[in-house]
Amino acid sequence: MEKTELRASLALAGIFALRMLGLFLILPVFSMHAKGLPGGDQALLVGLALGVYGLVQACLHIPLGMLSDKYGRRPVVVAGLLLFVLGAVIAGSHDDLMWIIVGRAIQGAGAVSAAVTAWLADLTKEETRTRAMAMVGGSIALTFAISLVLASPLHESIGLDGMFYLMAILGIGAILLALFVVPQQEKSNTPFTAKFSDVFFNADLLRLNFGVFALHAAQIALFLTLPRLLVKADLPLVSHWHLYLPAVLISFACMAPIIMMSERRKRIKPAFIFGILSMMVAQLIIASFDTLPAIATAVLIYFIGFNILEAMQPSLVSRWASQAKGTALGIYNTTQSIGLFIGGLGGGWLLQWGGESSVFYACAALIFAWLIIALSMRELPSKVNSPT
Repeated sequence: MEKTELRASLALAGIFALRMLGLFLILPVFSMHAKGLPGGDQALLVGLALGVYGLVQACLHIPLGMLSDKYGRRPVVVAGLLLFVLGAVIAGSHDDLMWIIVGRAIQGAGAVSAAVTAWLADLTKEETRTRAMAMVGGSIALTFAISLVLASPLHESIGLDGMFYLMAILGIGAILLALFVVPQQEKSNTPFTAKFSDVFFNADLLRLNFGVFALHAAQIALFLTLPRLLVKADLPLVSHWHLYLPAVLISFACMAPIIMMSERRKRIKPAFIFGILSMMVAQLIIASFDTLPAIATAVLIYFIGFNILEAMQPSLVSRWASQAKGTALGIYNTTQSIGLFIGGLGGGWLLQWGGESSVFYACAALIFAWLIIALSMRELPSKVNSPT
């Protein structure tokens, strides 16, 4: 990886990390905190508060991705991060579940994931792109680990409103990276030549789009439900990081060699299928066993699969659609956001009416459907033709 590529990868991974750290910080504590808010006894409403961010993002990823193809990545990313900061301030200034939903919705309007990922693809060569994407995936995994360590102590010391204000500060940090650190390259390496319909209906991209939907629907449903299950297993909320942190770090250590080996041998599909199987098995273990050792084992297995897929999928999207990266990644991130919304809302509904195990069985079924679809995946050729 050349010096410019490394700088771009680190800076853009930093933007993802700062933004995602703010989002992740509330995930382990929100469902428990919300019980003390008006309407917080309704799991469906709590799920909406977590998932509305994804719903609004789903409406804006495609237009913002297309705008970034046309006008450049930097202005779109900065504008989206400003909305992220504004939403955090609104959520932090109101101790009310409905205002938190409003703030989360405004944050979701800053749908810059597609533009940031396309920007990274612009600034890296195809042969180094998966490693660059893995750096982004790794930064997300590490920030998730950090959030699991810090979430409960921060909640105890500054409260949920303080955590939202901290989120705004992290968003400002991401804006500074976008303005002053990412190398100056505003346009894609290749012009936008593909039709939207060709990108949208491309079979290889459709398969990846369903995958990211399943990946994040299962993620948000898992962390809506898992904290309650751990408390029932006599692990207090303040100690949940004792389980999460080792699982995330070990899974990250396992992810890196798997991805590197699959790239070196040009055998992407086996690693991809392994990641999906890992997530499905983890959901079934949690659904079937409520002991702390079983849950800890399942969480480790889950994160191994999740981190592999989180790193591999955006790289594959950018390589299948090299002439329309912003558009393709906009569609990809739209389906991801829909997954976040459906996972929050559907997970809340299942939790309220069917209990914890119903959530995990439903997630396992969704991931199994993804597995069936992924089995028809073909290996990436040495040179990929963009959809035209």
